[in-house]
Amino acid sequence: MIILNFSHPLTADQVRQIEALTGHKVERVIEVPSQIDHQQPLVPQVTALANQAGLSPEEWQTLPLLVNPPSLNFIAVVLLAELHGRCGYFPAHLRMRPVQGSLPPQYEVAEVLDLQAVRDTARGRR
Repeated sequence: MIILNFSHPLTADQVRQIEALTGHKVERVIEVPSQIDHQQPLVPQVTALANQAGLSPEEWQTLPLLVNPPSLNFIAVVLLAELHGRCGYFPAHLRMRPVQGSLPPQYEVAEVLDLQAVRDTARGRR
């Protein structure tokens, strides 16, 4: 499995949590910094973020991808649309949560969200 990380760097413990939750070995983590210029249009910047992953059109459609989305909501939603267009489906996403009482703040993997399943189920409510 390939993790596309658009957020803070993942720790070795977090990668082990991901492997335990998914039952798949993490082959590599592609780090993509998600800083943007708030004075510029967003969509071209998010397209550039996706390009930084360095995947070919074939890889976008065939590799087992897991996404750690950026924290800023407006970047995350545009990125989700961009990735759906490239993959042809909604790739699974990580949900991170703070570890209670940790100083300095630490985060753990809360769950893996199967967004394609969410979408498919929602279609039945149309």
